[in-house]
Amino acid sequence: MTLASLTRPWEAMSYGFLDASAKRELRRKMLKAIAVPGCQMPYASREVPMARGWGTGGLQVTLTLLKPSSVVKVIDQGADDSVNAASIRSFLAKVSGARETWDTLAATLIQSRHRIPEERLRADQVLVLQVPNPEPLRPVEPNMSHARQMHADADYGRLWLILYEEIVRAGRIMQGAAYPALVNGRHVMTPSPIPRWDVPKLHMARHLTFLSAGREKRLFAVPPFTRVEPLVFSDLPYRVEDHAGLTCHRSGMKSFFMNEIPQADGGSAHELSDSHLGIKAIRQAEGGRAEIGPTWYRDGRMR
Repeated sequence: MTLASLTRPWEAMSYGFLDASAKRELRRKMLKAIAVPGCQMPYASREVPMARGWGTGGLQVTLTLLKPSSVVKVIDQGADDSVNAASIRSFLAKVSGARETWDTLAATLIQSRHRIPEERLRADQVLVLQVPNPEPLRPVEPNMSHARQMHADADYGRLWLILYEEIVRAGRIMQGAAYPALVNGRHVMTPSPIPRWDVPKLHMARHLTFLSAGREKRLFAVPPFTRVEPLVFSDLPYRVEDHAGLTCHRSGMKSFFMNEIPQADGGSAHELSDSHLGIKAIRQAEGGRAEIGPTWYRDGRMR
């Protein structure tokens, strides 16, 4: 036996950028996260060629899941063509050989910042959400050791109190993005900075969702067909953003989540947040070929 027989030939870079040890650790933690939905799993966040806080957690999970046959879609607040989304998508393709796409229906692996696509995801698709702050108890308990104990005891009373105080002061719950949700009846999670509109898309979904925070070194998961219930009082139902009456000024699509764009005359126009869904709608209107899959919402209401 020789030393050369025990080692692999030198390579300039590991497949998928991350070394094998990092991937093994991430896979173990991802399996644990699936086994205990919504529970935060610590991991040794590695250095990747982008600044922490710009999606390093989601990037590490995506790199671990990548394979040559993957079809990768990356979106940043609904847009496929932003600098961040385009850079990450190009990097993933270069280090893995995976194919890039803008089409939600064609993708097998979707990494997203702040949004979930409007078209329903299938069982063979995996969604990776970037998370800047994975701890829902941080507003009420800054000491993370105490917060971990509160999770262990399922002690979320102070979180309920924050929501109650918002109702007393404002007449409604003011929490917008990252609305806290109870996963599988046990752990409360903060579902990334996705808007309230997107939280119901995680409830009993067919796809697997990973949420990862590279700076905070935590990841958690929502497995397929898992209950995700926003924290609400029984006499005050959960309400999403009221976009039912809005129309995209470019594609003509109605009643989906819209971005508000200020105009020179002081007014505002609305544009579909899911940019590629709008592109497909424009192609269809022009007589081109573009398949639009089933959507989560119809007429501004969850199906």
